Amino acid sequence: MDKELIIRSSSDNVDFALLKDGKLIELQKDENSNDFSVGDVFIAKIRKAVPGLNAAFVNVGYEKDAFLHYHDLGPKLPSLLKFIKRVSTGKLKDFSLKDFPFEKDIEKDGKIADALKSNQSLLVQIVKEPISTKGPRISSELSIAGRYIVLVPFSSRISISQKIEDREEKDRLKRLVKSITPPGFGIIVRTVAQGRKVAELDKDLQNLLSRWTAMCKKLHKAHHPSKVLGEMNKASSILRDIFNDTFTSIHVDDEELYIQIKDYVQEIAPKKESIVKLYQSKIPVFEKFGIERQIKTSFGKTVSMAKGAYLVVEHTEALHVIDVNSGNRSNKANNQEDTALEVNLIAATEMARQLRLRDMGGIIVVDFIDMTNAANRQKLFNHLRDEMKDDRAKHKILPPSKFGLIQITRQRVRPEMNIKTREENPDIVINGSEVEAPIGLVQKVTQDLEQLLKKDYKKLTLNTHPFIAAFLTKGFPSIRSKWFFEHKKWVKILPRDAYTYLEYHFFDKDGNQIK
Repeated sequence: MDKELIIRSSSDNVDFALLKDGKLIELQKDENSNDFSVGDVFIAKIRKAVPGLNAAFVNVGYEKDAFLHYHDLGPKLPSLLKFIKRVSTGKLKDFSLKDFPFEKDIEKDGKIADALKSNQSLLVQIVKEPISTKGPRISSELSIAGRYIVLVPFSSRISISQKIEDREEKDRLKRLVKSITPPGFGIIVRTVAQGRKVAELDKDLQNLLSRWTAMCKKLHKAHHPSKVLGEMNKASSILRDIFNDTFTSIHVDDEELYIQIKDYVQEIAPKKESIVKLYQSKIPVFEKFGIERQIKTSFGKTVSMAKGAYLVVEHTEALHVIDVNSGNRSNKANNQEDTALEVNLIAATEMARQLRLRDMGGIIVVDFIDMTNAANRQKLFNHLRDEMKDDRAKHKILPPSKFGLIQITRQRVRPEMNIKTREENPDIVINGSEVEAPIGLVQKVTQDLEQLLKKDYKKLTLNTHPFIAAFLTKGFPSIRSKWFFEHKKWVKILPRDAYTYLEYHFFDKDGNQIK
């Protein structure tokens, strides 16, 4: 299994595409305008407590107040409040928590009005980005994530990732982490720590402690609300969370970002530094690796699969509904039950990919094709669980119901990735009458070409949708050949998967867009 990370940078955002054996399985976007990312820590003020919801609304600087439920306060809230007060006033200069006296824990099922007061200063962490009409969801139980461990202030608990199943390895890691954990802090050991030595874990811990200290220094005289600890840049955080030995290449099309990523990979996996490569071709990086084409076929309402089967994905306010259809597949199975099982297994694989790709969250209901055999239903359920094992988002899958429905809940921490794939009617109105594309579009392109040739451009390149590019270049004589015979100028035509059907652009010999 080969994994590749392709990174495309532009002035507004950075796009990250994760490929598994050449197939797109994750697509993430890092927007410069996003000031509320999961993991960011803010010093904020309580706006008001709402006893009916047992929650408080907190001003973190977003247009809508953030939501803080009582269960997200954390048992050590009184200790945190005391620490913030002493650091903010300058009375506490030692941020190590070594000699800091902890307060009594709050009750597990207490009341928000007893724990918090209006206008109180509080450190909060974004656990769910603003989605739709809702503000961010926050927690005051802070954690700072590193490569191998997660540092939890005001705690004494050491826990190991449940994905590490080897009992001996769990015990080994627990012993190592116990020996290096400073007083007043808890540690969560991540899955990637498996097999690592104490020196590597300690280096990660020291890095996290320095981030904690830097954050605490900002609290003195900090205005409210303000960000006091930002999550590391998206490229580094993605590599921190998913990078492993199965990665074969990381391609970056921006030199500054390339240097950052190369340095980070050198730090976390020196032997893998050589797989980071700067992409310098004139062909856009997402086009080169077939990502644009996969985006267009994966994000529509209908998703095609192998052997003619397809999914229909519907999104409502309350949940997502996915319908599985066998389509016009050629039936080689012996009976209807075998056909249904085959299509359902293909659909389960594609559906697991779709959930990660679109980052769909909340409640998902899947209507698989009905199967009467209980063993087949169990086989489908097991297959779906196996396919979703690599999904980093917390999720739960229920066995098929009597109606053949499978219900899934999946953690949603950021807005769903939504890319519009529907295009406008490609027919073009020329001189008051509607002309079918691509014929009408070619007439328009030809008119633009003639105007450009009058301006005496030496070399022209036309970038256009693959269908239009094929229409212009295929056959004898092709339309491009006719242009050459008429104007004695050869036009280079490049198909672009990212373009819409009606989109085209002319470029000069230096690669500058001229129309």
